[in-house]
Amino acid sequence: MVLGGTVDVPDFPKPGIVFKDLMPLFADGAAFRRVVDGIVEHYGPGGFDVVAGVEARGFVVAAAVAYATGAGVVPVRKAGKLPRKALAATYELEYGEATLEVHEDAFIAGQRVLVVDDVLATGGTAGAALDLVERAGGTVIGFTVLMELGFLKGRERLSPRTVHALLTV
Repeated sequence: MVLGGTVDVPDFPKPGIVFKDLMPLFADGAAFRRVVDGIVEHYGPGGFDVVAGVEARGFVVAAAVAYATGAGVVPVRKAGKLPRKALAATYELEYGEATLEVHEDAFIAGQRVLVVDDVLATGGTAGAALDLVERAGGTVIGFTVLMELGFLKGRERLSPRTVHALLTV
């Protein structure tokens, strides 16, 4: 699947990083529908019970996929954003360090969870999100992104977990 409507933003969030802005894709209704349909088709009907979206652009995709399949949706948030007791995971980014959190009771034991984000870069964010889902009792059935930056080797970092990317650059 080809993703159009992305914009490269040089030197964001710091010099030397080229940020892949997918907001124009989200704003294009037909293109966004193709993205959501592509994810749903890959996992098939009934392939998961809940979709976990990684802050922030993963929320957009996760909510749409959950709605399209009748599944629930759970946010994986940046530190300090959740109102109840949460599990946390700190990880390295290509430009620093960050922490993600999920409510400790976000999933029913064994619930099948599809984890969704917009971009896979080094795999730090993805690895933390996948670990959090499992620590909270969910069973990860897949991890999907709209765009994978293959040269950063995030997929290798996540091995043996499988990664589904709509586009790899």
